[in-house]
Amino acid sequence: MTPITITRTTTETDIALSLDLHGSGQARIDTGIGFFDHMLTLFASHGLFDLTVQAQGDLHVDEHHTVEDVGICLGKAISQGLGDRSGIVRTAHSYVPMDEALARVVVDLGGRPYCVFQADWHTPRIGGLGTDLIGHFFESVATHAGMNLHAHVFYGSNDHHQCEALYKAFARALDAATRQDPRRRGVPSTKGTLTA
Repeated sequence: MTPITITRTTTETDIALSLDLHGSGQARIDTGIGFFDHMLTLFASHGLFDLTVQAQGDLHVDEHHTVEDVGICLGKAISQGLGDRSGIVRTAHSYVPMDEALARVVVDLGGRPYCVFQADWHTPRIGGLGTDLIGHFFESVATHAGMNLHAHVFYGSNDHHQCEALYKAFARALDAATRQDPRRRGVPSTKGTLTA
């Protein structure tokens, strides 16, 4: 499969993102936000996606625009990579523990964007990433991927562990939902189409 490349240039960010949903887990990530790079690398590795992100943002202001716009680009790449979504499994979920933390992510690639995000953070920041932006990233991805995404951290005492469990669960759920079902003919919908 040919990787999907998305570029986004605004007065706030300049982003080039490449995604192969059927890759081998290779990642080259540089957003200028170390912890965010770590999460995107985990996402690629655990979903077996090949992901390249080169982002320059107005980090002298804060990291909001960079995180949001990377989420927009990733969502668009997922949507384009799915094409008409013919033959895909469509819905999947994953539970992932990380030491004392447990997260679940459920996705439906049915073309209807919606995000429900539930997590209680103990600190305002993890490294260079504001914890308020973690949910916003998932919302941005879901909106632009045409994805129904429910992400929930059940418990945990360490924010790094909670966030890592979330990104791994998202990767594994998305990997499962994007696989081809050999029994499926056409799109997995009684409507005959998967559009918002």
